[in-house]
Amino acid sequence: MMASAERPGAIEIRSLTKRYGSVIAIDEVSFSVPEGTIFGLLGTNGAGKTTTFKCMLGLARPDAGSVLFNGAALRPEMFQHIAYVPERSALYCWMTGTQHLEFYRRTYTSYDSARAAKLAELFHLDLRKRVGALSKGQQTALAVILAFSIHPKTLVLDEPTSGLDPVHQRQVLDLMIGESSNGTTIIFSSHQIGQVERAAERIAILHDSKVVLEGEVEQLRSNEKIIEAVFDTERPALNGLESDPRVRAISRNGRLIRVFVRRDTELVMRAFAEKQPRSLRMLDQNLEDIFLSAVGGDAAKEAGERDVL
Repeated sequence: MMASAERPGAIEIRSLTKRYGSVIAIDEVSFSVPEGTIFGLLGTNGAGKTTTFKCMLGLARPDAGSVLFNGAALRPEMFQHIAYVPERSALYCWMTGTQHLEFYRRTYTSYDSARAAKLAELFHLDLRKRVGALSKGQQTALAVILAFSIHPKTLVLDEPTSGLDPVHQRQVLDLMIGESSNGTTIIFSSHQIGQVERAAERIAILHDSKVVLEGEVEQLRSNEKIIEAVFDTERPALNGLESDPRVRAISRNGRLIRVFVRRDTELVMRAFAEKQPRSLRMLDQNLEDIFLSAVGGDAAKEAGERDVL
């Protein structure tokens, strides 16, 4: 019987650092992925998400730090229970889908041919075609089929819906949620924040090669409320709200003002109502709000925010 350390579940990443020459790709990255959790890794372009995955799986050698699977360092036999879908296709262009599945059948003891066939039908994938003749989305689908066909204990997915249409994107998320309910540990990245919000229980946000935020999605969403007000003028007087300790940040976009409130939300709401805005409402934070707040001014401006304090 295989020891538990050889069936990787929980993932611990501690002070992981990787440099390429003078460029620091990731800088003392640390986070934990509890066993059976779906963990979302978010970040701006070039923040280090793919490098983190490569260092986790031994595809790049970190300059410092450690990665532990159930308390043990990665060993070759663990790959019987780890599946990886990279951002860029690692499939063999000259091989057909059927040949890839046969390769997995011979390699993985847990390979499930019935499940592979069912997934190929789900994604409407013609396995007789060579990979080189498949579209980007079809190649992504094949990589997903291969990953899920071995019933992995750990799934590492780097942009696993890239090139897929909305229907198949949803199917990938549903597969992830189903696997997690069976105890599989999943860590994935996506540029589509809505996908992460739907699937992930915990997240980490990378920016400028560092982790700037980590935690449970629901807890992060409950930490603040957003008051959104529209005024008749672009620069209404805020009478000291900018320095109010209850207010973490204020952003302006023309006549729209959004206030990120840490506590006493109703009191701040009444203070805004006294200024007689055209409209006023209180909102829960979504993951996009959390992401933009975490990565700071540059990304916020790209999304149309202004004057983030």
